[in-house]
Amino acid sequence: MNPILFVAIITLLAGVGGTGLGGLIGAIFKKDSSKIVSLLLSFAGGIMLAVVCFDLIQQALVPSENTEVSFGQICLVIGVTVGGFLLIFLLNYAIDKHTSKDVGHYEAPDHPKTADELDELIHSKHYLEHEKRQSGLFVAGLVMCLAIALHNFPEGMVIGATYAGSTSLYIGSGLIIAIIIGLHNIPEGMAISVPLIAGGMKKWKSVLLTALSGLPTVLGALLGFFVGGIGNLGLTISLSFASGAMLYVVFGELLPEAILMWKSKLPAFAILVGLMLGLLLVNI
Repeated sequence: MNPILFVAIITLLAGVGGTGLGGLIGAIFKKDSSKIVSLLLSFAGGIMLAVVCFDLIQQALVPSENTEVSFGQICLVIGVTVGGFLLIFLLNYAIDKHTSKDVGHYEAPDHPKTADELDELIHSKHYLEHEKRQSGLFVAGLVMCLAIALHNFPEGMVIGATYAGSTSLYIGSGLIIAIIIGLHNIPEGMAISVPLIAGGMKKWKSVLLTALSGLPTVLGALLGFFVGGIGNLGLTISLSFASGAMLYVVFGELLPEAILMWKSKLPAFAILVGLMLGLLLVNI
């Protein structure tokens, strides 16, 4: 299969499929799923961390067999990795700021400031209060949808960049990253669909709109794949950016959400299992 077409299809499944599945789960949401989602996010974070540390950064430092690691190469990798980390941080900061502002009950004195449960994370509490403010929740859902769509673009670049540095389309880090990002998109899809449904939108429409917010992932993947394929310098830059972006996703999103959803020691074991499995997968 044509590599560009394959990357587009895989990214479509990760972006549209992941957020769409989250939207569907949000439409039939059950409170008792917090522990399951916590373990899932922890496990995904462990795998992603293994891929970044044991594969992506190593390939960024040595993009080809004839490349020698120099001090300048190390500085370039560090700089672009930090840049990728900061970009995703700023996008998430903007998302949190705008969605928290639109969901007015965040200012209530009895409302926790952190998402310590899954239903807090996706704004599904206090329905009685929100019945009087459906328009506000609907707007919050639309803002979240646009913010997640913007957020999905650099995540797509991560998939494309990883495939650009991969020796195989059908196995390896590219496929692992695509699967993990797909899992990561499930809670994001829930965060879109729940306020839309609570704001009065029909369930099937909210799920469709949620799935469409994953389309920018494909555009980002194509860009990342192109940049990574223009030479060793492009590959180093794209892989370093991907590493920084994924490090923020792990430490700024997946693990904090997992711990806040379920205050238990078990997510730590899920991280370890994911880390060891990721180490195994990138060396097969």
